[in-house]
Amino acid sequence: MKITIALIGDYNESVTAHQAIPPAIGLAAGALNIDVFYEWISTASVDVDRLSQFHAIWCVPASPYQDREGAFNAIQFARRHNIPFLGTCGGYQHAVLEYARNVLGFDNAENTEEVPDAQMPLISSLGCPLVEKTEAVVIEADSLAGRLYQSEKVDEDYHCSFAINPDYQFIFDNTELHFTGKSEAAEPRILEIPQHRFFLGTAFQPERSSLKNQVHPLVVGFLQAAVETRIAGKS
Repeated sequence: MKITIALIGDYNESVTAHQAIPPAIGLAAGALNIDVFYEWISTASVDVDRLSQFHAIWCVPASPYQDREGAFNAIQFARRHNIPFLGTCGGYQHAVLEYARNVLGFDNAENTEEVPDAQMPLISSLGCPLVEKTEAVVIEADSLAGRLYQSEKVDEDYHCSFAINPDYQFIFDNTELHFTGKSEAAEPRILEIPQHRFFLGTAFQPERSSLKNQVHPLVVGFLQAAVETRIAGKS
């Protein structure tokens, strides 16, 4: 079986995460015994009509993007149309912003990396940046991430200086978007929408596991969801 993945982001061969994504997909595809075709789509070239041709969408690291509205449009398309979505690092941050803006109505939600004097700094700088660092993530057992990891605590690799501002985390209370993985200090690290076929974001970069020739369970789960999407009727 062959599936198609859209990689939303501005490809840069010097970005470690971008180097790691193709082998991460290859390792997961091998574990599932499937063929995967992936296409890099720059944020400035996102065409939501064309996104319907793909079985899954991955919003990749290395933001700020050339065109963040393109990233928001791709994330919204995946969310609304039940298309498997994975957002890692910058993709995770944009998924948080997209939901806050388009579902919760906070049009002024911003990332201070791009808008330093934002009225609503939903994404703000970390007191202790997680650049080229590893940190433990505590995972809810009864969640998509928990089922994929089969573990309640894992170590993950980061290249991140920005995160959800704790002053605004409450806006997601009692919504469809849940934070199912957190740091040991209870800071959000994994988001998901349980009602969706597969909608998951990580503050860390699971793709980096491929640099150690390791299959990552979240990437496997993402591709498996893409397979299920194809079986359900997408060509």
